[in-house]
Amino acid sequence: MPRPRSLTPAALAAAALAVLDREGLPGLTMRSVATELHMSTMALYRYVPDRSALERLVVDLVVSGTDLGLPAGLPWREQLAVLTGRIRTQIGAHPAVVPLLLSHRHTSPGTLAWGDAVLAVLAGAGFGARARVIAFRALLAYLLGALQAGHLGPLSGSGTGVMAGLSGTYPHLAATARAAQAITAGEEFDGGLAIVLRGLSPDS
Repeated sequence: MPRPRSLTPAALAAAALAVLDREGLPGLTMRSVATELHMSTMALYRYVPDRSALERLVVDLVVSGTDLGLPAGLPWREQLAVLTGRIRTQIGAHPAVVPLLLSHRHTSPGTLAWGDAVLAVLAGAGFGARARVIAFRALLAYLLGALQAGHLGPLSGSGTGVMAGLSGTYPHLAATARAAQAITAGEEFDGGLAIVLRGLSPDS
């Protein structure tokens, strides 16, 4: 395969993301990305040392587009809702990226910038260091869990329909599943986020 004249980090990240979107996390290899770029695997090693570096590029490509600007005068809970909703939109378009966020959150400039913006809101709301840690981790856990649940077990999926038919054995589960079928993914995410935000307090 011919070696391209130049390969920018952005082009490399885009190729890796295309593989990830199409084949999932197990399909993201140096060989598959090289094939996507119409080059040899050995040639790819001239640009990136290993798969971990590919993963970091993908995470940053997805997250770095998140708008971190906030309108003036918003209460702190609404500021957090805006920031969390925006990154959910970015990541939600590429659900296979979710498992990479925890392992690369400390090396991706995009995730670091988002985290710093969230922590700035918490600090401005009077959260001390300990309370910021707990609040930030709670938000992160909800975000990642909701993204995974939405991808692997969406309310619109067949599993909800199966549970809706179990009224004879699990009546409460069945009734709740029937109600779940009318809830959109956005309503589910926003409703859960509102519960989390109501529970956050500077006194944690």
